[in-house]
Amino acid sequence: MLKKLGYDSMEAFIAATVPPKIRIPSSTVSNESIPALSESQLQAQAKVLGGQNQTFKNYIGMGYHNAVIPPVILRNVMENPAWYTQYTPYQPEIAQGRLESLINFQAMVMSLTSMDIANASLLDEATAAAEGMVMAAVSAPKKRTFIIDSGVSPQTLAVIKSRAKGFKVNIVVGDASALIQDPKLKTDICGVLVQYPDVDGHIKDWASLAETTHKLGGLVVAATDLLALTKLKAPGEWGADIVVGNSARFGVPAGYGGPHAAFFAVTEKLKRKMPGRLIGLSRDAQGKPAYRLALQTREQHIRREKATSNICTAQALLANMAAMYAVYHGPEGLDRIANKVHGFAQVFKSSVESFGYKVENTTFFDTLTLDVTGAASGADAVHAAAVAAKINLRPIDGKRVGVTFDESVTPAELVSLINVFATASSKPTVALADLSEPAQSDIPSELQRTSQILPHPVFNKHHSETEMLRYINHLSSKDLSLVHTMIPLGSCTMKLNSTSSMIPLTWPEFSNIHPFAPHNQVEGYLTIIKELEEYLCKITGFHAASLQPNSGAAGEYAGLCTIRAYHESRGEGHRDVCLIPLSAHGTNPASAALAGLKVVSVKVHNDGNLDLEDLKAKAEKHKDNLAAFMITYPSTFGVFEDGVQEACKIIHENGGQVYLDGANLNAQVGLTNPATCGGDVCHLNLHKTFAIPHGGGGPGVGPICVAEHLAPFLPGHTSLPQQGAKAIDAVAAAPFGSASILLISWAYIKMLGGKGLVDSSKIALLNANYMAHRLAPYYTLRYKNANDRVAHELLIDLAEFDKTAGLKVTDFAKRLQDYGFHPPTCSWPISTCMLIEPTESETLEELDRFCDAMIQIRKEADEIISGKQPKDNNLLKNAPHPVSVISLTEEQWNRPYTRETAAFPLPWLKEKKFWPTVGRLDDAYGDLNLICDCPSVEDLATN
Repeated sequence: MLKKLGYDSMEAFIAATVPPKIRIPSSTVSNESIPALSESQLQAQAKVLGGQNQTFKNYIGMGYHNAVIPPVILRNVMENPAWYTQYTPYQPEIAQGRLESLINFQAMVMSLTSMDIANASLLDEATAAAEGMVMAAVSAPKKRTFIIDSGVSPQTLAVIKSRAKGFKVNIVVGDASALIQDPKLKTDICGVLVQYPDVDGHIKDWASLAETTHKLGGLVVAATDLLALTKLKAPGEWGADIVVGNSARFGVPAGYGGPHAAFFAVTEKLKRKMPGRLIGLSRDAQGKPAYRLALQTREQHIRREKATSNICTAQALLANMAAMYAVYHGPEGLDRIANKVHGFAQVFKSSVESFGYKVENTTFFDTLTLDVTGAASGADAVHAAAVAAKINLRPIDGKRVGVTFDESVTPAELVSLINVFATASSKPTVALADLSEPAQSDIPSELQRTSQILPHPVFNKHHSETEMLRYINHLSSKDLSLVHTMIPLGSCTMKLNSTSSMIPLTWPEFSNIHPFAPHNQVEGYLTIIKELEEYLCKITGFHAASLQPNSGAAGEYAGLCTIRAYHESRGEGHRDVCLIPLSAHGTNPASAALAGLKVVSVKVHNDGNLDLEDLKAKAEKHKDNLAAFMITYPSTFGVFEDGVQEACKIIHENGGQVYLDGANLNAQVGLTNPATCGGDVCHLNLHKTFAIPHGGGGPGVGPICVAEHLAPFLPGHTSLPQQGAKAIDAVAAAPFGSASILLISWAYIKMLGGKGLVDSSKIALLNANYMAHRLAPYYTLRYKNANDRVAHELLIDLAEFDKTAGLKVTDFAKRLQDYGFHPPTCSWPISTCMLIEPTESETLEELDRFCDAMIQIRKEADEIISGKQPKDNNLLKNAPHPVSVISLTEEQWNRPYTRETAAFPLPWLKEKKFWPTVGRLDDAYGDLNLICDCPSVEDLATN
């Protein structure tokens, strides 16, 4: 490969690709600084550290539960690369399986909440609630007070407080029913957030509050629990406008905080303002029903600084697991599980009351708050007895403790829990035979559910393992993933997700840990977190890190909030201008807006380089108010810009801080770093550079690394001891975000070691330049440096084909599906271009296969240009070609090319062919006829 590019060594090639002025010494990231482990050594070390996590039985609650994962879902979804290596379903023709599963998730949420529409998941319950707060504020722009009931989980309150600063929303916490009547507040209320049931277990009737809020012109946001809703009157039935929560107790492990799929559901009138991804039903070119991402214009790359949300990553893999859990158990199974959970809570209540304890909440589903002063020497005695039994309770204060039940609790564990309280009160212990089943529910009759749940056929027929296994594999057969072929998406870095790095993820020592467990019980996790932070700082050249942000866009937001907090500490809180190049990721300006910054765009030259003169002029113009400059490096055009250090110097000279978007860090590791380039803070996409799987659209992790002067302003958390200024309460529900999947990046770095990390970046650069070399004679390569080199990705421009053959980027993308490839990133960062990134994981054979496909498609386009194929009926315009099209009879086949040319344009496709499930999707039809639920029995009967 080097020889074909004209180099006799890798070092000569790197010298021509990465500007010498930003290179770092080879010793910075090396096996001396990050020693390499073999796969077996890594597994042994993970076992040791896992053993340092004490797996106490957790009754802490607060929205986190010990889930029971049906083995058929654990093995065939969570541990199956056909599910966890998929990309976001922007190409629906090769993503019908997970789209169907995600619409099952939406249908599940809509049914249980009784809301009109739900999205395909958000990051966690706290950030979902923050999105609800923003929707309320945007819906009533002249009102700025948002009430949060005192029963809302503390981590949710912390995240909302952080988010409210950027929107200048006044947060008032207390008894929501009383606050809504306060004459000083009621004229300014844009919305109210309540928890149902609340964090202490109370089940309150919020119907009157909802009615009052609506009369005042505000929205009601309800945070709730899906399992509880199988027994409770749904929020949509008592007047909620927005319903949020966490679906993790539907078969997703606690994982020390995540990843977990939040849900977000709204009324009909709010559906086009809803954040996140939405799956909808449309039709393909043959009129066949097919799923797709609906209302894609809501995505932030369209709205930029006008966006009210920066949601990019969802939690697709976890949403799929939760949906499969509901499919497997069905309404009757969920009802049985809910009855067990509620019944255990009732048995516990009657038992501890017999010991003299007072249960404060008379209504409950799974959570009880106990006053422990009457029957013991206080909470200390109860906690001491609990620790002796390896049980975690929720500490509330010196008088009270909380106990939350979940599906995982066994009868024997229930007895052990009861005996903790018997011991603390010096009462005789009990046996299982001493306990009796409750006579009736402790849910108020007026709040008991009467409406049907999950009536759709999909939730009522896959209840044996055989049927469930077949359903899971039927859906995965419709999806292209890394098990089939390379996914060469520019800026997305779809690399190998090694099996060895995934294995520890599902060990109980890591998966069954509550995020608010005492720190002395999670020493193994804390060691891994500390090591990962140190590695990331070494790689980026920065001083400190926060692993809390649970997506790349969340990292952008956290980094900008850190910059704002730094300016405020210096008495310069008025600095609120953020300079962003026109070529930036769409989430950059959206994140800036969320952080309360005013976006000023900076021009880009025709060669793709930043316009330094325009940057300097605007930095000087806004120097008194300049807060930050956001830049992606290498640029989104796929080149290392020579002027990056000069650009950062301009910002610093005018009082601003530099935020370097780390989406393209895979081109930098060990060769340069964000600190050397001149940045002050960067986020890293662990689901890109550091090999966490994309999961069909999530999970992701977007930690931030910062220079020393910004370290005191990193996000805090309600459960962590604060060091320095507590400028940002939290940006995620859990203290370390999606903590369990940090194991993957930790393992990735440990096994590669410093040298392997550097070699990965070198090979990523080489692979991209090799592909650029092969494709250059056939396509216009848009940007390259003075040495004719690109970075780790290449941008090809297809504009010429629109003029000569009437072909758009989409036509090339859909035709690539016929060759069994996932198309590259389309129409971004330039509308007429494809951005191609091969990563270091692909072999020369696979690179050549892709290039051969692109070259053959060029030949097909030439036939249209020459007139051999008509402009409106050809291989590209009709692509993709599913089996249903290829199998048309001779009488129906009216195309000016053969079936073989359509389906098998290159010989190797006859041996290995991935078939698109449906023909090209009709996007406009799907948006005009918005259907985001799975079909009902009536629908199936009608159609």
